Amino acid sequence: MAEQIIAACDGASKGNPGPAAWAWVIADSDGSVARWEAGPLGTATNNVAELTALLKLLETTDADQPLQVRMDSQYAMKAVTTWLPGWRRKGWKTASGSPVANRELVVRIDELLDGRSVEFVHVAAHQVDGDPFNAAADQAASHTARTQEPAGTSLGSALPPPEAPTARAARPRKAAAQRGSGARAKASITAKFPGRCRCGASYGKGETIMKNSDGWGHPACAKVAD
Repeated sequence: MAEQIIAACDGASKGNPGPAAWAWVIADSDGSVARWEAGPLGTATNNVAELTALLKLLETTDADQPLQVRMDSQYAMKAVTTWLPGWRRKGWKTASGSPVANRELVVRIDELLDGRSVEFVHVAAHQVDGDPFNAAADQAASHTARTQEPAGTSLGSALPPPEAPTARAARPRKAAAQRGSGARAKASITAKFPGRCRCGASYGKGETIMKNSDGWGHPACAKVAD
């Protein structure tokens, strides 16, 4: 039997509806990201972005190879594992008789799933030490939703860095710094994926990186005054 492909997909909408994008990642045998792609959708809902991400993943993977799909969307998960058979039997109508939302995407996904061995795994989103492939797909989808520019390994792109912490999360660190020496506190982390620093040089998986005003990068670059 062919080896199972491990993959994840995610969608993002900045406003729901708002600037949206889809993304998928495929894992390498060593637990890193082997390939990834992300594409813009213009203005769309989060559900459209999530379904499109799954559709694009199914289109790009070998139908003869078993596939595991990790995703954090309850809607997309239930659509393909619970609701889809009933919708098909009812002529793509819901139990109440109304048309299935996003029918074109759902029908195409149904066609792509026909005869394939696909395992769907729900994972929690935005968790510290959560699923790395879902996190990578989320990073790529969020970045592309903002830029509205396609990206991925086929285009020579490096995975975008994680989004900056929200203002709410940053306030306690600022307060702690004020109670101490008065210097601004900066936390370093170990990079889960390769990326590019503000200085233009790349950093690798496993290297120590630190947040700066442009994203993540070398600690020395983060200490340069903004």
